[in-house]
Amino acid sequence: MTDTILRKRIETALHRADVVIDGKRPWDIQVKNSRLYRRVLAQGSLGFGEAYMDGWWDSDSPDQLLTRLLKARLDEQFKSLVVYLTALKVKLLNCQSVKRAYHVGEKHYNIGNELYERMLDARMIYSCGYWNKAQTLDEAQEHKLELSCRKLHLKKGQKVLDVGCGWGGTARYMAENYGVEVVGITISTAQADLARKNCRDLPVEIRVQDYRNLHGSFDRIVSIGMLEHVGYRNYSTYFKKMRELLKDDGLFLLHTIGGNTPSERTDPWIDRYIFPNGMIPSSQQISSSFEGYFVLQDWHNFGLDYDKTLMSWYENFESSWSEIKKNYDERFRRMWRYYLLTSAGSFRARNNQLWQIVLSKQGLPAGYNFPR
Repeated sequence: MTDTILRKRIETALHRADVVIDGKRPWDIQVKNSRLYRRVLAQGSLGFGEAYMDGWWDSDSPDQLLTRLLKARLDEQFKSLVVYLTALKVKLLNCQSVKRAYHVGEKHYNIGNELYERMLDARMIYSCGYWNKAQTLDEAQEHKLELSCRKLHLKKGQKVLDVGCGWGGTARYMAENYGVEVVGITISTAQADLARKNCRDLPVEIRVQDYRNLHGSFDRIVSIGMLEHVGYRNYSTYFKKMRELLKDDGLFLLHTIGGNTPSERTDPWIDRYIFPNGMIPSSQQISSSFEGYFVLQDWHNFGLDYDKTLMSWYENFESSWSEIKKNYDERFRRMWRYYLLTSAGSFRARNNQLWQIVLSKQGLPAGYNFPR
């Protein structure tokens, strides 16, 4: 088929989302290379994202564009062979095995602490903020940490496990403000190095370690933004290990991105360029995996707050590009911009959620007070 015929086919689909090729509205697409149509039809979302990285198309507002595409369910219309190959891979392999678990650390979290220092808040919290009464990113992240601590009913002297501790921001906040002892684990050497510096002189131990190799006993467990790397084959193993590590009267707070339907794979572009071997769980996948191990105490959704968080990260990234561009090229800039803006669009379309879930081993005798 000619490029003209392929363009007509895509224009017809885009009409459902009120998106116009070479239109003048912020969410419209400006096509720079006519080979885009063939690439999208052959490779779906992977080809669409790579074409943006290569400068084949542009938009004044990719976040608004993606929100419209998702609400019109065009992502389902343009599935490609790449999607089916990805699905086959996750059927045949445990993509989040112990051996493969460190891949995302090398691919995503070890690409430069300076990038994350410029993009994130002062505490370097790389997860959704809580914007209920916050005006700035720093406030939103502090409110999220305080909310998490209150949900855990932290008390001085307790021992806390931080599964997926990042750069140590959560561990430091808990140790400084609640007088607890924290063990934090990460699969990123770059995160661990900076986390140790950020938590020096505090009762915080940072380890580069997979959760499956953990031993010990903890009063509280917190896991913020880590379940997305566990994978559906390992959910039962994950919750069984958390139960093993938690004391009988303990609490476990799980903070995770969630999907609206069960899934066994992630978007091919995200898998290749951002979070290799990642996977967003559904509520059914989570609840069926902790049944028999935990009692559900609270389930809190504030997914729209991730839109604001991601847009704040994008603004910080763009404003600091001149300071960090020596370490990256223009294609990386377009990749990172696409990642942040399309992720914001996905939460705005409510394709993705953000859940905080509180679990106990056998329920609390006096009941559970769930703060908001």
